[in-house]
Amino acid sequence: MKLTNVRFLWASLFFCSGLAASSDDSIQVDVLAEGLDHPWGMAFISNEEILLTELSGNLRRLSNGVLNPAPIAGVPAVMYAGQGGLSEVLLDPNFAENGLLYLSFSAADTDLPKLNRLNVIQARLDDNTLVDHKTIFQSDPPRKTAAHYGARLAFLADGTLLITSGDGFNYREMAQALDNHFGKILRINSDGSVPEDNPFRNTPGALPEIWSYGHRNLQGLVIADDGTVYEHEHGPKGGDELNVIRPGDNYGWSAITYGVDYSGAMISPFTEQAGMEQPIKYWVPSIAPAGMTLYNADMFPQWKGSLLIAAMVPGDVRRVEIQDNKAVNEEVLFNEFGRIRNVAVAPDGSVILATDGANGKLIRVSAKGLNPEVPTGEVDQ
Repeated sequence: MKLTNVRFLWASLFFCSGLAASSDDSIQVDVLAEGLDHPWGMAFISNEEILLTELSGNLRRLSNGVLNPAPIAGVPAVMYAGQGGLSEVLLDPNFAENGLLYLSFSAADTDLPKLNRLNVIQARLDDNTLVDHKTIFQSDPPRKTAAHYGARLAFLADGTLLITSGDGFNYREMAQALDNHFGKILRINSDGSVPEDNPFRNTPGALPEIWSYGHRNLQGLVIADDGTVYEHEHGPKGGDELNVIRPGDNYGWSAITYGVDYSGAMISPFTEQAGMEQPIKYWVPSIAPAGMTLYNADMFPQWKGSLLIAAMVPGDVRRVEIQDNKAVNEEVLFNEFGRIRNVAVAPDGSVILATDGANGKLIRVSAKGLNPEVPTGEVDQ
């Protein structure tokens, strides 16, 4: 596979993003890697070193603009089917000292191999191998379907880990019950134990990991510096939601929704009910939101404080301005690349996009003149 390096100026993008359209201002676009098999998750060891997952089961490393042809060894076997596979990679807050990272993935149930679960493991990265594996979460009960896993991970400031767990598509009514992991956000300690202050720890019949409930397919999870938790999820046909998450709250699925079933049939006649939270924004028709990040860097100061949301339909990034935990404006960016599965901010403030599909690409967007040259070369794959 040949690593390409392309640059071009988009006057239309300047007007869309608010960047000054002058002879001194430009957007630089670098294709860091291509030929990726459904790239999904990203984590930055440094500005020069990126870990990324391929849904098909590989954990890859990009160093100094070069994709290592050998996947990282020691990744558990995943169930790559439907929407399932190797999903998130997240570095431990103390990764520089302990080398620990976390992976979420779908896997066949040990006792009932026709069923499957969402799993989360902790492991240590030793050179190009994962060692010291520990399973810290398995969703319960197991499912028949290979859809709506959620599978996003994020650390809160207190060191506890949030996990999004989707409704499994066929189990949407279970999102309203507290005796299962369908349609939930879960909070655990990094060793898999349950924090003492979880909202339902002492609720009879409730699973103690549950932090919030009433969700569908949760594909974006961001923790702001002030501790605010932003989450977005796919609606059915319409009704994608952006939410501010508070522990113990019910977000309504499938009792309330702004969407309809894929057949056009009504799921619920209600868009709101007492005791159920409203999204701060919803999309009709759907944009199929995927990854999400909060931009707080200096490279693009006009974007500071905005959520950047990868959208797979029709294929772009949505910049959503947030004020007082409310969505006040939305702009469309980067609609030239097709379906975008993930968006992340590198340590230098550049934006990294992962395009979806069997020939996925990793793309860096930066302000020209501020980003170091990306090496060019060839990598065999």
